Amino acid sequence: MPAETLDQLVSLCKRRGFIFPGSEIYGGLANTWDYGPLGAELKNNVKREWWRTFVHKRPDVIGLDSAILMNPKVWEASGHLESFTDPLVDCKECKERFRGDHLLEAKLGVEAVVVLDLDQIQPMLMAEKIACPTCGKCDWTEAKQFNLMFKTQQGTTDDSATEIYMRPETAQGIFTNFKNVLSTERPRLPFGIAQIGKAFRNEITPGNFTFRTREFEQMEIEYFVEPKSSPDAFEEWQKKVWDWYMMLGIDKKNLRIREHDKDELCHYSSKTIDIEYSFPWGWGELYGQANRGDFDLSQHEKFSGEDLKYTDPDDPKNKFLPHVIEPSFGCDRTVLTFLIEAYTEEELENGDVRTVMKLDPRLSPVDVAILPLSKKEPLIAKAQEIHNMILDQTDLVTDFDVTGSIGKRYRRQDEIGTPKAITVDFGTIGEDKEQGGKNTVTMRDRDSLEQMRGGIAKLVEELAKIKPSEKVL
Repeated sequence: MPAETLDQLVSLCKRRGFIFPGSEIYGGLANTWDYGPLGAELKNNVKREWWRTFVHKRPDVIGLDSAILMNPKVWEASGHLESFTDPLVDCKECKERFRGDHLLEAKLGVEAVVVLDLDQIQPMLMAEKIACPTCGKCDWTEAKQFNLMFKTQQGTTDDSATEIYMRPETAQGIFTNFKNVLSTERPRLPFGIAQIGKAFRNEITPGNFTFRTREFEQMEIEYFVEPKSSPDAFEEWQKKVWDWYMMLGIDKKNLRIREHDKDELCHYSSKTIDIEYSFPWGWGELYGQANRGDFDLSQHEKFSGEDLKYTDPDDPKNKFLPHVIEPSFGCDRTVLTFLIEAYTEEELENGDVRTVMKLDPRLSPVDVAILPLSKKEPLIAKAQEIHNMILDQTDLVTDFDVTGSIGKRYRRQDEIGTPKAITVDFGTIGEDKEQGGKNTVTMRDRDSLEQMRGGIAKLVEELAKIKPSEKVL
């Protein structure tokens, strides 16, 4: 059963080292989070599986890593300087600031709010008697548009500084490199350019752990197609992404697709869908996909003066701006979704309740735990020998744990999602036949709790089964 409340997951993430509050020793900084040792492994595994599926296994997609800081004209051309805004309202009582549309969405749903104009936000808040989350009063200012881009300065002294922006999305780095990719890689349509990177939005966030933060990581693809092919490409990507989430453990019943209404569409999009997940607080966007047409390339061609047209290799006279399908994943939001889905509380036969993170083995931060039954030197030495063998002969991530009773160590491995645990006991070293034969160990399965006794010689072969072969979508 997935986590029913966010507090359950937040507590486990802090206790086990998945995610910590940012700058915690100084009292924290609102809506900032640090990934701990296990969280960093989990997040890297998510990115690795994404890259493997959508880049390495697709001959039509190549990778890129563009800079966070870009020429300010990029954001003028993309429309971010003019239209990248949120409707903000202030509580007159406590002076806290919130996104008015999000306050309304929590009560009325997205569909009811997207049709509202800016001047309708505050009256609707008052009519629905929506109270301030901080002080509980219902007294709001009129909504105002607020640009979401973080400003910074480039230069060593104030008089030479130039105002620039932290990128609010990774997509524009792909578009500005479109001509470079064409000349170096010579790809044929359709093809995609993918990248993973940080983005920054100075928005008012409602909390919900890592669901929406000002600093976040995106996994995005810009897929370039002939204009007439864009509807088919859109449907293809929608299905492949849906299948990717389910392949890695998301239950179908917790997913749905919502198409944006015309009034909700961004200025560049002719069609946008969200794959939404049933979070503990309600349905929320997990993934977004847009048909951006040729908006971005045409804008950058206009503002830069560069020719960004694609030339048909079979007909050099046929030059045109491709249309773009954009599959956009929030990496942090995806990690959070996998954590929520994996969180499980089970009642055991003896009446005890165990918490286990049933992460897909491809995502688990630790692949296998080595657990000597006690701290006696012969057991520790044999366990270290087995541990070193696994490190030398595999690429698996291991945990060598000797602290606490074997039962408590099993519970710890359950809570961090380790698929297999290997117990080295006195049978392993030939001192107790009742525990098992010499040079054999016990391998415990996280999900079934089954324990299998086997020889050390075949251990690596068995461990290879932890991560199943990847499927091509």
